[in-house]
Amino acid sequence: MPRGRPPQSEIRKNVIELLFQMKKGYGYQIAKFYNEIFPQVTQRSIYYHLRKGVQLKEFVVHKIEEERGDFSWGSIAEKIYYSVGPQAQPKGDSRVAAFLTQWQKPNLKEKFTRFVGKFRKEKSLPINP
Repeated sequence: MPRGRPPQSEIRKNVIELLFQMKKGYGYQIAKFYNEIFPQVTQRSIYYHLRKGVQLKEFVVHKIEEERGDFSWGSIAEKIYYSVGPQAQPKGDSRVAAFLTQWQKPNLKEKFTRFVGKFRKEKSLPINP
């Protein structure tokens, strides 16, 4: 048996399904959606599989944005947006499609925005309850 982790991963397969339906997404967003649909994993694991997927050409870096604000770790947050790459083989998971259809409703978007807002010192988007 070769050393290291095997090249295929159930987590990465699930992230491929998620990104296939989302078209593009950044790490934190992918991790939150992943944990809503599939068994719980850590954000660190999601970020690992995103980096590994880029190496295996299962994911492509779509764009990199810098967001300025007053975060606990500094004044800049870097968002790396990923999309499905040429080596990805999405199957079309119905759980992901159902979740994203449900998430498109305004009340779930606001719920997610409020959830993210709890962790920011400065809330840039006012949310009306």
